[in-house]
Amino acid sequence: MSWLTQILGGGDGATARPAFDAVLAPSERVAVIGDVHGCDRLLLSLLNRLGALDPPPDRLIFVGDLIDRGENSASVLSIAFGLQRRLDTGVVILRGNHEQMMLNFLDAPTTMAARWLRYGGLQTLASFGIGGATETMSEAQAERVRDKLAEALGPTLIDWLWDLPTLYTTGNVHVVHAGADPALPLVEQSAHTLTWGHPDFLRRARRDGQWVVHGHTIVDAVEANDGRIGVDTGAYATGRLSAAIIEPAGLTALSVPD
Repeated sequence: MSWLTQILGGGDGATARPAFDAVLAPSERVAVIGDVHGCDRLLLSLLNRLGALDPPPDRLIFVGDLIDRGENSASVLSIAFGLQRRLDTGVVILRGNHEQMMLNFLDAPTTMAARWLRYGGLQTLASFGIGGATETMSEAQAERVRDKLAEALGPTLIDWLWDLPTLYTTGNVHVVHAGADPALPLVEQSAHTLTWGHPDFLRRARRDGQWVVHGHTIVDAVEANDGRIGVDTGAYATGRLSAAIIEPAGLTALSVPD
């Protein structure tokens, strides 16, 4: 057996790396909604479609990134917050990296402003009627913008955003925002990894039979592949918001508009 064969596997009796073949086995019927990014009309349309399903999902799960990039982040936050208040545990909303960037800006406006604004924070501020922000604004300007945003959000919404989880598990299905380290069990993942991703997540399949449903990385279509299900179809850029309806019988993709 050559050294190349030993590394790549196969030939001379070597065991090839097994394919991921675990079946989807959630303990409930869930609908996982992709990154909304301020697209409130698409969100309302998708929620109407999900509500019309027979039977409807047992639980709605948002993968995070409700805000930024799109034009109506304030509206999306209001919709999601109100929905969870009405349905309580029937709705799970994860914290995405864009929510984290906004929270970081609220905590440290002079050091975190440029990064957040560069990746969609300007649109979020505008949705709250807050202007005058630039990536090069002074420390005093950044603090004024932060104060206006904190006032517009209010303490209840800010506390709610900080309390959002980074992982939801049902059976062998784990919903996160960005990804997970395929070498570690899901219970050992850091919040940072689940929110921002891991360099091996899209390159290596898990070996433990656990499925990871995620947003963050735009995909052409919702589909199951090597233990991963991507649900971010780039709503702010493509005009298409998607959800994955996952149940023991399998996976169904739903997008708006059709």
